Amino acid sequence: MAAQQIRLEVRLPEGHWAGDVTRSHPSAVLRIEEHMPLQKGRGTARASCSEPINATVGHHPGVEEVRSFGKQSFVVDIIAGGGGFLKPLLKVGVIPQTPFEVRDGWVDWTISCAGTKVRDLLNEFKAAEIPHRLVSTRGVTERLLTPRQRFVFDTATQSGFYDVPRRINLTQLAAQLNVAKSTLSAQLQRIESTVVHAFADEVRKRSP
Repeated sequence: MAAQQIRLEVRLPEGHWAGDVTRSHPSAVLRIEEHMPLQKGRGTARASCSEPINATVGHHPGVEEVRSFGKQSFVVDIIAGGGGFLKPLLKVGVIPQTPFEVRDGWVDWTISCAGTKVRDLLNEFKAAEIPHRLVSTRGVTERLLTPRQRFVFDTATQSGFYDVPRRINLTQLAAQLNVAKSTLSAQLQRIESTVVHAFADEVRKRSP
């Protein structure tokens, strides 16, 4: 079966440091930038948060140590059982991509794996009675933009066309790409339509 990429929301169980901390700060958005397993079931993670939650993290029984970098960024050392990867992930053998976010006890994971593993993973979460929601799924080889559209998109982005305020206008961008202004306008409209429709659910989720 072809490889797939899924977005999966999972409610972290009681005792998981990230789940417990965000449940006690329900308006906070905890962003896990990097995570790494250590020996004997321990782990470490680099994180940031929309609110200053370092003190709460430091008092969690599953946390061995917190090293702060400012009010809202920190590195956390996690004891065995304090909240590493959930058993369904370990059993199926998949790892979520970083960065990912945790809100009010729910983690939002993007996972790329074989299609058969997607089915197995969902079955494992169901068997473990861990609340979860499959948000989206698509083939990882699915092309979002054509090569030409990707080139135009990259040029527009790198040149500051989508910056606020813009660093380059449509006329200047058309001259840079050596195309007519009307042609570029139509190309950008198709690109923007494709991108907006592809990520509409993500926008809605992050803009409650």
